[in-house]
Amino acid sequence: MTLREELLHLKNESLGSITNASTVLELEEIRIEYLGKKGKIAEMFKKVPHLEDEEKIAIGKLANEVKIILENAFEDSKQSLTKKAYEQDVKNEEIDVTAPSIKPQFGRIHPVTQVVWELKEAFEKLGYQIMEGGEIETEWYNFTALNIPPNHPARDLQDTFWIDDIILPRTHTSSMQVRTMEKLKPPFKVAVPGWVYRCEREDATHASQFWHFEGFVVGKNISFSDLKGTLTLLMRSVLGQNSQLKFRASYFPYVEPCAEMSASCPHCNMKGCTACGGSGWLEILGSGMIHPKVLENAGIDPKVYNGFAFCPGPTRLAMIKYKINDIRLLTGGDIRFLKQF
Repeated sequence: MTLREELLHLKNESLGSITNASTVLELEEIRIEYLGKKGKIAEMFKKVPHLEDEEKIAIGKLANEVKIILENAFEDSKQSLTKKAYEQDVKNEEIDVTAPSIKPQFGRIHPVTQVVWELKEAFEKLGYQIMEGGEIETEWYNFTALNIPPNHPARDLQDTFWIDDIILPRTHTSSMQVRTMEKLKPPFKVAVPGWVYRCEREDATHASQFWHFEGFVVGKNISFSDLKGTLTLLMRSVLGQNSQLKFRASYFPYVEPCAEMSASCPHCNMKGCTACGGSGWLEILGSGMIHPKVLENAGIDPKVYNGFAFCPGPTRLAMIKYKINDIRLLTGGDIRFLKQF
């Protein structure tokens, strides 16, 4: 039998085997037998180099044609058998329509988001206009316009992630004070929620990114007692009417006089613990009367108008409201923890 006759016989033999294959596994065994690296077609190619030149060209061409025919036949048969097996699986599959379905899992609103919504509702009831600002801010609006010039020690308290010498992720939503004052004519009441960023060493009560909810009022004859009454009403609307609140003197460059507000620690009943640093109180916001320099930077005459500003932290409020003793539980994204809310 000549090499040409062997190739033609091999083609007919392999095509017959492919046609008679009943499963994909059986078909794969046939492919390896004929088209594998050590298969019969490969053995035929090894004989081609030993032929005369004219015969070498003709037999080499025929061998390639046979190989292509077998590869195409194999792919066609594989698709056909795969489809047939799938249809048979579907036909044999039994579905019990009376069986109970898989119970869907519903998400929960993050506790910090819940507090943000509660604060927003409380602000709106007091007639505040809710505004938003960009999370990327300039050095002027974030620091200098708020009476925190370059080299001021207060900048060290808000060490942040600078993008360049001018642009930075905002360290507080207070940066919207001057931006808003430039656009609105007094009197007005504005609240600004949003994310802020600081280069903090994270621990039980500090995070590098967290929520702020800035509130500020500008008008005529506004007093510190207006500020205290507003804060007491707002905080008790979120923390409960029986919550204990405390004002104490503090320092913030953009307000004068200044006051820090704290709430009683829910974890130790004011006895002192790791969550409150042993003080029995958790700081929830800074506040005060807007500094005349800030009003001037915004183009408002401080001899005619004055106002107050404050900035509660929804994350701290959530820790108090839901008795969470570590802020990292709120930022870690652990679904087992969040399911509780």
